[in-house]
Amino acid sequence: MDIDVFAKLPLWLAAFLLSLTCHEAAHAFVGRLGGDTTAAAQVTLDPLPHIRREPFGTLVVPILSFLLQGGGWMIGWASAPYDPTWASHHPRRAAGMAAAGPAANFTLALLAGLAIRVGIARGYFSLPTTGLTLETLASAPSGISAGLALFFSVLFSINLILGCFNLIPLPPLDGYAIVPLFLSERLRDQWFQLFSGGGALMGLIIAWVVFDRLMPPVFETAIAWLYMGI
Repeated sequence: MDIDVFAKLPLWLAAFLLSLTCHEAAHAFVGRLGGDTTAAAQVTLDPLPHIRREPFGTLVVPILSFLLQGGGWMIGWASAPYDPTWASHHPRRAAGMAAAGPAANFTLALLAGLAIRVGIARGYFSLPTTGLTLETLASAPSGISAGLALFFSVLFSINLILGCFNLIPLPPLDGYAIVPLFLSERLRDQWFQLFSGGGALMGLIIAWVVFDRLMPPVFETAIAWLYMGI
């Protein structure tokens, strides 16, 4: 295996863990604000509580997926528990809790994009000279600047992907739980009945198909914004 893959793994994993941690911490924080303290231990930007809850999804799968694909991509997951009884009694608060995760991802993507623009403007980074990938939205010849260019590129890409994927309104994704924010009580009950009885697996399958077609134009639009005026 290319030694470069192992060299990039720590920065990829750091960006990935930061993204998952902020996503789940946002869920837990907004849930606590709404009265559900089930995930109180997850209201932290320290990745360790999130890793202890989902060690397989936060460490094992991301590292294996990265190495097996020769770098350039990483998948995994984390989770924050919640009280289903609380969610059923306060559906709008629960929907706000669900929306907090993608919102955290889009915030991180925005911050990473701003860091890339500032780095290019200051001469620390340069525009990529070859085809764009998730990890080459900015480049630098070597040293700390090269590491930061990789980190911010990955952070931007991962959070754009996580935010968009989780907004798809199908179970078990966050978008499914966000929809009730815009529905009446009668329509909300009908919405949840649509996917009752094991709809999560089917929802994930459909979401992957939709996402494969949705993401390219979204990514192109985000890149256009990232390089606007540069």
